[in-house]
Amino acid sequence: MKPSRPKPHMTEEMKPFWDAVSEKRFKLMRCQKCQEWYWPAAYCRKHENEPFFGNMRWEEASGKGKVFAFNIHRRAFNPAFDTPYVYALIELDEGPMFGANIVNVPVEDVSINMPVEVTFETYDDIILPQFAPAVPRKTG
Repeated sequence: MKPSRPKPHMTEEMKPFWDAVSEKRFKLMRCQKCQEWYWPAAYCRKHENEPFFGNMRWEEASGKGKVFAFNIHRRAFNPAFDTPYVYALIELDEGPMFGANIVNVPVEDVSINMPVEVTFETYDDIILPQFAPAVPRKTG
């Protein structure tokens, strides 16, 4: 029997993000004063903040971005992971960087600046945000 994947560390500050992911929605924190986006939960770095994240809100984000950097893992650190797999740092359209696996594409086809979009994969009993090649939009 294959072991279970390790679960993400879910803090109280990150609970709204994980609640959204469980509904297959992608949220980032956004400052209500200057509209800057943040990941993970953080205070705005552009000005003074209200206590207890008072000026910060979790808002729906596009879930789109591009591959900033990536590694192809051919040997898993944990036997629950199938190899090979790609772990990437995604530069989200909103600005923050987000780390996730790239799925639904051969590992050799992943490249820097490749457009990607969020997809949600279920592993064991948890839904995780992953990224896949962006589907080109039809115009006209």
